[in-house]
Amino acid sequence: MQTMFTPDQLTDPDFKRSNEVLRTCVHCGFCTATCPTYQVLGDELDSPRGRIYLIKDMLENERVPDAKTVKHIDRCLSCLACMSTCPSGVHYMHLVDHARAYIEENYKRPWDERALRWILALILPYPMRFRVALLFAKMGRPFKSLVPDARLRAMLEMAPKDVPPPSLNDDPQVFPAYGERKKRVALMTGCAQKALNTDINDATIRLLRRHGCEVVIAEGMGCCGALTHHMGKVKESHGTAAKNIRAWAREMDGEGLDYIVINTSGCGTTVKDYGHMFREDALAEDAARVSEKARDISEVMIELGLTNPEPPQPLRVAYHAACSLQHGQQIKDFPKQLLRNAGFKVVEPKDSHLCCGSAGTYNLMQPEISGQLKERKVNTLEATNPDIIAAGNIGCMMQIGSAIGVPVVHTAELLDWATGGPKPRAMVEAEERG
Repeated sequence: MQTMFTPDQLTDPDFKRSNEVLRTCVHCGFCTATCPTYQVLGDELDSPRGRIYLIKDMLENERVPDAKTVKHIDRCLSCLACMSTCPSGVHYMHLVDHARAYIEENYKRPWDERALRWILALILPYPMRFRVALLFAKMGRPFKSLVPDARLRAMLEMAPKDVPPPSLNDDPQVFPAYGERKKRVALMTGCAQKALNTDINDATIRLLRRHGCEVVIAEGMGCCGALTHHMGKVKESHGTAAKNIRAWAREMDGEGLDYIVINTSGCGTTVKDYGHMFREDALAEDAARVSEKARDISEVMIELGLTNPEPPQPLRVAYHAACSLQHGQQIKDFPKQLLRNAGFKVVEPKDSHLCCGSAGTYNLMQPEISGQLKERKVNTLEATNPDIIAAGNIGCMMQIGSAIGVPVVHTAELLDWATGGPKPRAMVEAEERG
């Protein structure tokens, strides 16, 4: 694609990167075949190719974003399926991230949208605030039919039936390996996950320790910044990311780290991009080191290998591939391979490359589109006739679990169970319900 950015514009690192990305696009349209919003809406401007044209025009002319452009960019899930499909290697993620930051800086949204985004940025990255908000949402859930705004209804529906108490395992500390230490790793405990489901981190810690890892919960580590990053709030996202970089750099410079383990794939995609995000920052060197050390839990467990797996009851596990894992990190086979090695029968739904509609805060800000994608995903998962559904991202688990009668658990919970840990709580509760 030919671009017409001026020399002055190209002195800005973000414009320079967007120019590089735009020039790799050859207008082929392969991306439209795997774009969930294009599949649902059928509008070229709701495809990656259409959005690329809108972004190019907006950035090249440095114009104030118009409502039409903002609408179509807001509808992007950032599922990154287009990046898996693109034969030219267009790095759409960096382009849409720049577009969102540009919109946030130059476009004044209607007051209700500004308020919603402000509330989400104020609450979701902070586990205790989020926990309190979930308790209020739980109380308001019986009255959701009386709420006229679809986005507010989506917020009420998001509340789980039970909000778990905080886990002491999330506090800064060091868990020694069981037996000989093979690796020293830091675990990212996340933000929303700490409020929604404490079992995931607990299971991950047990799993890693059982396989010879000393697990560090670093002092000062918190939200990865993805939630605000995808809203274009650069100051907020970089602020929280910087705290993580400093926390993990202290560990790397102290006793050292082999890996930074992440069990929420949306966070993993962002942390692995810290090197790019901070490339012009004083933290650039440490950010690059952090990105290099970042690993999804499935990557680490493939390297370590499952020791003495005791196959549980022969269960049919439908594996849901989170977009941020299969497209953002290009990790497609490791989770399935691990589940098979643990003795489960793994099946996949039709169109497994398509998003479930969760996408961070997308299900709260675009509930209608998100709802259509959720229905499609649930239907394809149910068609596999599973005993249980496994996923590697808390957002997907909440999205799917809200609309299906089958237990939805994290892959790490199943691996923990298969190697000596407790049966996942969601399965126990399902059995108790009969």
